[in-house]
Amino acid sequence: MDSRCRVLIVEDNYLLLDMLTRVCEQGGSSVTAASSGEAALTTIREAGGAIDWLFTDINLPGFVDGWSVADAFRALHPGRPVVYASSGTHPRGRAVSDSLFVAKPFRMQPIAELARGIAAAKGSHATG
Repeated sequence: MDSRCRVLIVEDNYLLLDMLTRVCEQGGSSVTAASSGEAALTTIREAGGAIDWLFTDINLPGFVDGWSVADAFRALHPGRPVVYASSGTHPRGRAVSDSLFVAKPFRMQPIAELARGIAAAKGSHATG
């Protein structure tokens, strides 16, 4: 069984999804990917407690947006990290409490550092 930190990345841009996957894996996380909100909700339900953190785009195809994905994840896992991304400025009217907003386009280096930090924090909680 993989004891690495597990992230669910929800992104409909396949090139960006691939880049995020590689960066998070290099940072020590095992990645599960979804390209729609509906697929993400299914993954969240089926994974139980196995997802340690969430990275979601806000603007997703279909009826389920990233806000709904983040809300569902947070309802099941109140203390776990949520990172949400969107083009443009921070959407002030809507936010996920105790989360991090990343404006697109973004550089991969800060995401890599974030992934390493979350994985290290999970490792220290598992051993300490």
